[in-house]
Amino acid sequence: MDTLNDFLGSVAAVVWGPFILIPLLLGTGLYLTCRLGFLQFRTLGRSLRKAFIDGSEGEDVEGDITNYQALTTALAATVGVGNIVGVATAISIGGPGSLLWVWITGLVGMASKYTEAFLGVRFRTTDHNGEQAGGPQEYLRRGIRGPAGKILAFLFTLFAIVASFGIGNTTQGNAVAHGMQETFGLDPVATGALLFVGIGAVLLGGIQSIGRITSAFVPMMIVVYVVGGIVVLLLNITSLPGAFELIFTDAFTGTAATGGFVGSAFLVVIQMGVARGIFSNESGMGSAAIAAAAAKTTHPVRQGLVSMTQTFIDTIIVVSITGLCIVTTGVWDRGEDNAATMTAAAFSTALPGHWGGTIVSLSVVFFAFSTILGWAYYGERCVVALLGWKFSLPYRLFFTCVVFVGATTELTLVWTFADLANALMALPNLIGLLLLSGLVAKETREYLRFDPKLTADADAVRRHLESTSSDWR
Repeated sequence: MDTLNDFLGSVAAVVWGPFILIPLLLGTGLYLTCRLGFLQFRTLGRSLRKAFIDGSEGEDVEGDITNYQALTTALAATVGVGNIVGVATAISIGGPGSLLWVWITGLVGMASKYTEAFLGVRFRTTDHNGEQAGGPQEYLRRGIRGPAGKILAFLFTLFAIVASFGIGNTTQGNAVAHGMQETFGLDPVATGALLFVGIGAVLLGGIQSIGRITSAFVPMMIVVYVVGGIVVLLLNITSLPGAFELIFTDAFTGTAATGGFVGSAFLVVIQMGVARGIFSNESGMGSAAIAAAAAKTTHPVRQGLVSMTQTFIDTIIVVSITGLCIVTTGVWDRGEDNAATMTAAAFSTALPGHWGGTIVSLSVVFFAFSTILGWAYYGERCVVALLGWKFSLPYRLFFTCVVFVGATTELTLVWTFADLANALMALPNLIGLLLLSGLVAKETREYLRFDPKLTADADAVRRHLESTSSDWR
């Protein structure tokens, strides 16, 4: 087991090293940011309004779920253990400076998220069950001509299925079991059984069921965690300026938390920040495009902008709360061995009694449960694309069983495995985003000139498409 862990760790270190995925992730995000004219900064306010205030685009619009449900499904898949444990892990290994690289990954990743969501809708198809099918497995194959597109699509689909059992299943189930055991003394077997029943019941209803569940409790769970974190920060407000100074200086010098101020290489700080950043918000991985493709929307731009806010909420809000609580309270430098314990300790320093640990433990449970739901859908769509609809139900059943295994087994390889699966999944998608960026930039400019405030109704959009040559269908 140790030999396998060392081998996977070595492979992950190369893929996540300074010459492959890190420059490709940051470079792709930065390139798309420039090519789209810094879209994520120019339209963020309108995008948030479109996501949370304007509501649905109409029942007669093509799609399976509302664009808000598509957003919360994607949020469900991304706001998970990485927002609590992953950020703490980055800080414990790379120091507080890792948080800056998490932020940078998120900010440029918003352009990547927009692009992949745009393409998810742009190249979606209707399957024989009448449901929308889209994502990198579709836009890589249909958008890039020749064998290159088919190869990239196959690689993404294969790696996404593998990743669904890592980032989207075993790590999450394991985190739920540990959280329930530490907080309520519940046996992991009982937790695994509850997850088995709960996940299985939701998955039987398909994307509509997932959309209804996530739209109801995802906002609630984020608000509870963020409010708890804000209370911690307010009670440590005098430490905030020093925390920001430490984060920005440490990002370029490197400080390891273990043992206190042990020098760590500059590249380790970047590696941990970028790796945990993408583990948290999944920008560039292509997964959120699968949920975006199911949305009821009149144009790819509109859903792309809504989906883009997912990275902002995940990284700039939720991740920042975790990271700033850890740094301002000073727990990052106290030699905590367990990353989840580090976050709980940060909350417990300010909140009375056991409230801090309880909020973190329950957040881990809800975040992980929602991630499992989102990734079950992602994995299923990829299985269908690769093997056909007859494997849909077997995948759901097997996925549900693996949740039980993850909850009841000590998984020494899960984080290494998850990091490696994320990387292998992101590579073909990032290549595709670069190759298709011209199409995205052109059609984005055309649409925003027509509807700069995102206020056009469905009929107005249809009339616009009929009067132009930019027929995205």
